[in-house]
Amino acid sequence: MNFKVAPDLYEKLYLLKDATQFEPAGSEPMRESPADSAAVKSVPAGKTAAGERAPKPLPCISEVVTPTGKKPVLKAMMTTACERNCYYCPFRAGRSRTQRISFTPDEMASSFNKMQQLGYVDGLFLSSGIIKGSVTAQDKIIDTAEILRKKYSYRGYVHLKIMPGAEKDQIRRAMQLANRVSVNLEGATKERLAKLAPQKDYWQELIQRLKWISQLRQHERLSSSVVTQFVVGAVGDTDLELLSISDKLYNQLGLRRTYYSSFHPVLQTPLEEVASSPPQREFRLYQSSFLLRDYGWNVEELPFGQDANLRLDIDPKQAWAEENLRHAPIEINRAERHELLRIPGIGPVGADAILRARRRHALTDLSHLTKLGIRASYKSAPYITLNGKQPYQQLTLF
Repeated sequence: MNFKVAPDLYEKLYLLKDATQFEPAGSEPMRESPADSAAVKSVPAGKTAAGERAPKPLPCISEVVTPTGKKPVLKAMMTTACERNCYYCPFRAGRSRTQRISFTPDEMASSFNKMQQLGYVDGLFLSSGIIKGSVTAQDKIIDTAEILRKKYSYRGYVHLKIMPGAEKDQIRRAMQLANRVSVNLEGATKERLAKLAPQKDYWQELIQRLKWISQLRQHERLSSSVVTQFVVGAVGDTDLELLSISDKLYNQLGLRRTYYSSFHPVLQTPLEEVASSPPQREFRLYQSSFLLRDYGWNVEELPFGQDANLRLDIDPKQAWAEENLRHAPIEINRAERHELLRIPGIGPVGADAILRARRRHALTDLSHLTKLGIRASYKSAPYITLNGKQPYQQLTLF
């Protein structure tokens, strides 16, 4: 039997590869990658779960970490046509190199349903270009999700993009249908956004939508999580700017995650001659973002340089420890939880394990930390004492 997505729809899906490159969809964006094969790993090569012959892999299917585990997720767009003129975007209005394709909600939903039944995908990230206004584009995204949930009874992972300028009722319905929604700010400030996407209104079209989502989560108990994305390195943005707004979004609006997408120039865009942002910068931003969100750090504690950026050659937690703990190490047997979370190699799980273990006995050796599951205890050694002794000095004796 042949793959039963209509050939013309399959070819249209095949052309959505740029959606995979520019839109992170899951909980670990740095680990997202195009799936080598659309088939589930337990299925023999060339066969689907239903015994059907597999077609060539779709580049718009990515391996994504979701709240319920790692899944092959279809990253799709209702249309790659757009009336907006964002300066960095491959789908911007007037760019002749972009092949414009569009799906109806029925086409997208039925194609996804068939791929899901055959074991090719187990999740959907759905975005769109904007044609005939944001409200029209949002309606098509919502209609697709409605068909999946109602007609096909799909109960799996769905991540829906909220269009700039979408109506509050549309956002409410998207949150009722989706596990996750996203509003991409793109710029860290109003001024940065103006250089990236001059037709977008930072406060009215984007921040206001994030505020509505926060209100709906609080007052109507809608459970879908919310994320945003920034384009990094195209228009002079600093790490301090990006992490300051991220911290506010976490603490004031309840965002689950902020994505940082390294800028890469696209031909036939106004920013085509701007240099790519180094991937290591994106990585350091994610590390710092996790310190703010999961470790209780403040933006002021992060080790920014005079240029308001982080060092690329060392992770921010270790850079802070070098400045603050190298000559004033933390005693593991007496430290509070928030102090333990300042130590390189120790995360929330490790800190809790230390607090439990030392109620039973003193921790006197690095091997004690290793037995607690702290695999990177060697990273901790220069910045701690164990019963008053620095373990790295002990190690040098052998």
